[in-house]
Amino acid sequence: MGFPLPDTVDELKALIGNEISSLRAAVRRTADRPAPVPGDEVTAPAHSLAGTSALPARHDPAAACLCGSHEPGATGACSVLVAIPASAALLEPVHDETGAVRDFRIVAGNRVRSAEWLEAPDRQVGQRFLEARPGAAASGLLAALTDVVAGGGPLEGRVVDYTEQRLGRLHRAPLLYSAALCGEQVLATWRPVRSQTELLTIDAQYLASLGWGHWDLLSGKVTWSEGLSRIFHAEIQMPWTLEQLCDALLADDLTAFSEFLTSVLAGEEPAWTRIRFLVLGEVRTLDLLGRPVAGTDGRPWAVNLVARDLTPQIRSRRRLAETERESDRLRRQARAERRVADALREALLPTHSEALAAVGLTVAASYGPAEPEAAVGGDWYKCRLLPDGRVLIAIGDAAGHGLDAVARMSQQRHAVAGLAQTGAAAGEITTWLNELVCSDPVQQTATVVVGHIDETRALHWADAGHPAPLLLREGRAEPLRTGGRGPLLGALPGYAYETATTPLRAGDLLLLYTDGVVERRGEDVTEGIERLTGLVARFAGAEPRELIDAILADPDQSGHEDDACMLAVRLDR
Repeated sequence: MGFPLPDTVDELKALIGNEISSLRAAVRRTADRPAPVPGDEVTAPAHSLAGTSALPARHDPAAACLCGSHEPGATGACSVLVAIPASAALLEPVHDETGAVRDFRIVAGNRVRSAEWLEAPDRQVGQRFLEARPGAAASGLLAALTDVVAGGGPLEGRVVDYTEQRLGRLHRAPLLYSAALCGEQVLATWRPVRSQTELLTIDAQYLASLGWGHWDLLSGKVTWSEGLSRIFHAEIQMPWTLEQLCDALLADDLTAFSEFLTSVLAGEEPAWTRIRFLVLGEVRTLDLLGRPVAGTDGRPWAVNLVARDLTPQIRSRRRLAETERESDRLRRQARAERRVADALREALLPTHSEALAAVGLTVAASYGPAEPEAAVGGDWYKCRLLPDGRVLIAIGDAAGHGLDAVARMSQQRHAVAGLAQTGAAAGEITTWLNELVCSDPVQQTATVVVGHIDETRALHWADAGHPAPLLLREGRAEPLRTGGRGPLLGALPGYAYETATTPLRAGDLLLLYTDGVVERRGEDVTEGIERLTGLVARFAGAEPRELIDAILADPDQSGHEDDACMLAVRLDR
C-alpha cells in the first residue's frame, strides 16, 4: 500500500503509529486463536535523543547520575545496580600525588557473575579494581576506564580479552564492557561474549561502522546490535523505536527518510538511502538499507534496518575539502604576491641596459631571497651609465629579510642613484649614505660597495662593511684590496669613507656579491670567500651570465640562509 508523504516529524510519527495500529487490528481479526496482543508500549523508553540520552553528555563530567538516584561523591551502593541484567559495578577513581588516575575502588556492585571463575561484583565492594581484576592492566581495560574519567566519552561495547591466573591456572574470557561517568564515579557493566560468532560480528560491525536493528511491529519489541547502539550512542538494552528515530532526524532529511520508511512499511525494499541524524549534538551521516519481514497475511509484521555510519568519512572529506580550499586560496595569494614581487624586483633591480653594452661592458646579475615566497628582500644592486660618462656599479645589503626589508633596500638603492648624479666620488656618496641611515631613528645597519668605472678603465670604489669585489684576471681570481674599508652604514655618524682606486684591463671581470653568497652556519666567512674565489677562477673566460649560473649550480653554494645577490661586470674593451 502507499502512504502520502508527511510534511513534519509529528505527521511521520503519526503515520507510523497508525500503520502499526492498523496492522495489529488486522492480525487480531484474522488470527485463528485470538490471543491478547501486547499494547502499544515498547521495550524502549519514550524519551528521544532530542530530549534525554541513556548516557551523560560526552564532555559533561558533572552530568546527572546514570542510575537516577546516586549523587556525585556518595559512597553508598546504588540500589539500581540489581536491576541491570549484566555484571555491574560503581567505581571510584583513585588518584596518585600528581592527580592522575592509577586505580579504582569498587563502591557498589550487583550479584551477576560474568564467568564461573569470576566473583560477583558485590563480593568485591571495597577492593581496589586491580586487586579484584588483576588482568585489567594488561588487557587495556584499566586504561580504557581511565579515559572515561579523563573526558574521552563513554566506553561502548568494547571487547576485552580478560586473562587472570587463579590457583596456578590461567583463566580467560572475552568480556563485552561498557562504561560511563556517573557523577564523579564510573558505572561499568560487562557480560561474556556469547559465542565466537558474536565476537566476530562485533568486530565486523566495528571495523565496517555497521549496525542493524529489528523492529517487531506487533509486539513492539526492538532489538539492536552493538554496532547500531554505538552509532547512536544508546544503551543496547534501551534501543529506540521508529518514532524516536524520527525525533533525531535532521530537518532537511525528513522527506528522504519518509520515502524510505514508508516504502519499507509498504512491503518494498528500498535501495541504500543516505540520511542524517542529530546524535548528542553531532550530525551523523548514515546509509540505511531496509527490509520488511512479511507475516502470514503478506503485510510487513517487522522491519529490519541496516545502518552504515559514514560520519568519519564525511568528516574527513569535509576537512580535506576545507584544506584544499585553503591551500588553493594560499596558492592564489602566493601567485599574486609573486607577480607583485616580481614586478617590484624588476623595477628595483633591473638587468643591464643597452647603454652599458655600448660603452664596452657585459653585465649579468642574480638575486635569491632567503624567503622564496617574498621574491625580494634586503639585498640590492645598481649598474647604470651616468650622464658624465662614468658607469655606476654598487651592491648593498639592508638588514632584514623578505618584504620587511624592501623599504630600506629601496631607500638606500635610490639614494645611491640620486647621489651619483652629483658627480661625487664613491667615498663621498658612501659618507652621505651613512648619514642618511644614521638619521633614521628606526633604521637598521646596512653594508654597501659603491664604485665608478671611468673612461680610463679604472674602478674608484668605497666599502662600508661589505665583502670586497672579486677580480677575475687571466685565469686568477682574488678580492680587491683596500686599506680604507669603513664600518657598517648606520654604525658611526660622521664617519668619512675613503675612495680606493683599482686599475682595470680589457677582459677583466668584477664580481660583486652580498654575504649571503658566502656565509654558512658554523663556518667562518673567510672560508666561504675562499671557496667562492676558487670557484670563480675555475670559470675563467666564461661570459658573466655563464659564471653566475655556474656559481648558482655548484652544490657547495646551495642552501643559503640569507638573501644572496651577485653582479658580474666584464670589460670587453
